[in-house]
This record gives sequence, C-alpha cells and structure tokens, in this order.
Amino acid sequence: MKVFNLFDFSQKINYKTEVLAGLTVAMTMIPESLSFAILAGFPPLTGLYAAFIMGLITAIFGGRPGLISGGAGATVVVLIALMRSHGLEYIFAAVALAGIIQILVGIFRLGKLIRLVPQPVMYGFVNGLAVIIFMAQIEQFKTIVAGKEVWMSGQPLLIMSGLVFLTIAIIVVLPRLTKSVPPSLVAIIVVFIIVLSFGVHTKTVSEIASVSGGFPPFHIPRVPFDLKTLEVVFPYALIMAAVGLTEGLLTLNLVDEMTGTRGNGNRESIAQGTANILNGFFFGMGGCPMIAQTLVNLSAGARARLSGIIASLTILSIILFGAPIIGRLPIAALTGVMVMVAFGTFEWVSFRIFNKMPKQDVFVGILVAVITILLHNLALAVLIGVIISALVFAWESAKRIRARKYIDETGAKRYEIYGPLFFGSVTAFNEKFDIAGDPAEVIIDFRDSRVADMSGIEALNKLTERYKQLGKKLHLKHLSADCRLLLENAAEVIDVNILEDPAYHLATEKLN
Repeated sequence: MKVFNLFDFSQKINYKTEVLAGLTVAMTMIPESLSFAILAGFPPLTGLYAAFIMGLITAIFGGRPGLISGGAGATVVVLIALMRSHGLEYIFAAVALAGIIQILVGIFRLGKLIRLVPQPVMYGFVNGLAVIIFMAQIEQFKTIVAGKEVWMSGQPLLIMSGLVFLTIAIIVVLPRLTKSVPPSLVAIIVVFIIVLSFGVHTKTVSEIASVSGGFPPFHIPRVPFDLKTLEVVFPYALIMAAVGLTEGLLTLNLVDEMTGTRGNGNRESIAQGTANILNGFFFGMGGCPMIAQTLVNLSAGARARLSGIIASLTILSIILFGAPIIGRLPIAALTGVMVMVAFGTFEWVSFRIFNKMPKQDVFVGILVAVITILLHNLALAVLIGVIISALVFAWESAKRIRARKYIDETGAKRYEIYGPLFFGSVTAFNEKFDIAGDPAEVIIDFRDSRVADMSGIEALNKLTERYKQLGKKLHLKHLSADCRLLLENAAEVIDVNILEDPAYHLATEKLN
C-alpha cells in the first residue's frame, strides 16, 4: 500500500516496508547499544536510551530520510577515559557539550572543517578503536567469585567460548545463505534459544546491571559548572562531536550514492547536536549515525523517515515492557557480535596500501593507533595526530620554495619565486637573496608563488627595508591587493602592475 510520507509530501512510501524495516533495525540496534554501553562501563540503560533518543530526533529532523542513528561505538569509546577518571555525571556533561558543538557546526555551515582530520589519522583512530573494542571483549571472560572478579576456567570458560564462537560462525556463514535477515540478530536469537532450551548456565545481561526502566528521566548532570569542569570535558566533547559528524557525513554520503538523492549535511549536524543535548539531560550515552544499521534499513527497502521512527519507538517499548527478556540475553552472544563489529571496524585496506603510503603518513597512523590503544584516550590521539600531520605538511611545503635568478636585458636582477611563502618557508626564502651583491635594481616576481600568512608579509617587510637601507630599488611583482596593503614599505619600494596581480586573498577561504 502506497501512502504519502508524513514529513515529505513530495515522496510516496510503503508503510508496510517502512514498519518492517524499522522493527528489523530496532532488533539490531538493541544488542549493539547494550554491548557498547557495557564496554564503556556505563549502565546498560544509557545505551538503550541513547538508541531511542538519537533514533527518534534524527529520524524526524535529520538531514536525510533512511539514515539511522543510535548509541554508536565510535562516539562511546571516546568517552571511556573520562568515565574511568571522573565518572558518569561528567559523561552526561560531555555529551551535552558535544551536542552544542555539533549544532554550532551546522548553524555556521562548518561541516567542511571535518576535512582537516587527515586520512592517516582516521586510519589510526579507527584501527585503534577496533583493537579497543576487541580487547574489551576479553574482559567478558571474567566472573565474580566470592566477591572478587576472576578469569573463567573449566566448564564456564568452555561454555562461554563455545557460545561466542557459535555467534561468530552464524554471523559469518548466514550472509552466504541469505541476506534477507540481519545475521547478528539471528545469531543472538539462536544462542538465546539454545541457552533457554537446554538450561545452559552462562553469564547474562542481568548479572551485570538491570535494564528495567521507564521513560528516559530528566536529569541535570551533577557536575560543578565552572571552568575547571569545562577544561575536563571540552576535549572529549570536541572529539566526540568531530567523530560523530565524521561518521554522520560519511554515512549520509553513502546513502546519497545508494539512493541517488542528496541529503543536507548541515541539517544533519543540527539534528545530531539536538539529540546529543537531550542525551546529556535524559540519561543517554550519546551517539551518531550508524553505518551498519543504515545499510540494514536501506536493504530492507526503507527510503523515508518512518522506519527510523518505528525503530526508536520499538526500542522504547522494549525498555518499558521487555526488560525481563533483555536481562536474560547471554553475554556470550553480545560478545560474539562485538568481536565481529571490531573486525568490521578495522580498516584492513590500510595494510594493503601500507607500502604505498608516505613514511610520515605511516608514522602518524601507527602513532595515533598506539596512543588510542595504550591510553584509551581518543581525544588525545586524534589531537596529536592532527598536530603532527600539520607540522609534517608545513615542513614539506617549506621545502618547495625555490627561486630562479638571472640578470635581465636592463641589468636588473630578477628573482622568480616558486612555492608558498609562509611561516615554515621564511628562512629558506631569505637565504635566496644576495642583498649586498645585487645591482641597484632588483625585481622579485611572485607569479608562481603565494604569500600565505603574516609571517610571509613580515619577511617581505624586512627584505624591503634591507634593500632600502642600501639605496637599492626593489620591485615586487604579482602580489595580491591585501598583501600590498599590509606591507609597510610598499609606497616607497614596490612597483606593481595591478592588472597582472592575482585575485586571491591572504590566508582566507570561503566555506560553503
């Protein structure tokens, strides 16, 4: 049955398809949200609340129909170090602050700034994230004995291992037989049925924490509202916002390609930010668009917003009425799902292009991964990676500046500059000139160069001053208008042909 989309009257949708797709998405989001919450040390309910809030808000107000958001691991893992150092209340504060940052990015159309994170940093971040997720599953092989946490042994270890391997086997084999049902959902159901039918005693969700709850309660984070708190949470909030927007924009572009339509990245940023603010004040762990669940949604035939709304409302219904069932889910099934999530998260392509990448990019990627794994601090890892990448770029760019020197037919010394003049290349630029040995007239041509920042302007000011002190005439050709205005000695020593000057502006770029 075809009906009109409730939120876009120009598009027709199939209600039956949308509802079934939403139910399927909900069943795949629940175990993943629970697993990520448990992985980070959060109460399991924070994962389910995040799946509900993120899913509902972004489905209604997001940048494109068909996109599914929830409590995603990429954003949750960013907060693990903060959870260990300061506790859950600071998590809620960081999530709300990340939401504010995302809204500002959307309002001021700054989504393109995500491009400042280089690909090697993303490789290192994602690979480190995958290793953290995988290593966290090893912790699930611990149990409580006499009030102490110890490693499993004997029969409990064999049962746990067997169920984990069974879960992995189903996820790997099932897609080769059929792609009509989510393999992770089938794996969880099969393992659940086996455990219940044969009375297998194994670790369950209820042994870790209760998932019984009501509607997400309003909750103001109990943290001091001062600069010290801001210093603690801001780095995590900033990285969480950036990671969420990166995941969101990548997923949005993927959906655009699959559906032949175009989404709105800035609108999606605002919707994500709104959802994360609500997470911070309604006991949710926050999140972002989820690629796997979005693909499940699209493969089920959904193309409108309704499927996302159905998925989120289904999750809320399970929170309100299905806690006894969720509490009996075997941890082994969730562990198996998360192991496969770790394998799917890892960028295996980075190994295939390892020998083709520049050495500095390889170093940055490995460094970011190592910091992520050792410190569990993705905020620090990404920040260090971006800084090192920027310094490497500046160093490589500084080596590109060159000068062609010759005496022209009039007897003037000509310097034709090639490459950017900026803070990193100022020293090399100054070394090109023989001020004392140059003739009375010198011409510096910037046709194939560009003055990129104030360090370059200052270098030109000092150069013109030195030539002036020796009574020599200096001509600077092909400088932009703003460069000429900023040069202190322009009126006395610069002779330019304005018609030939470039139209660029100093160190500015328009962001659409």
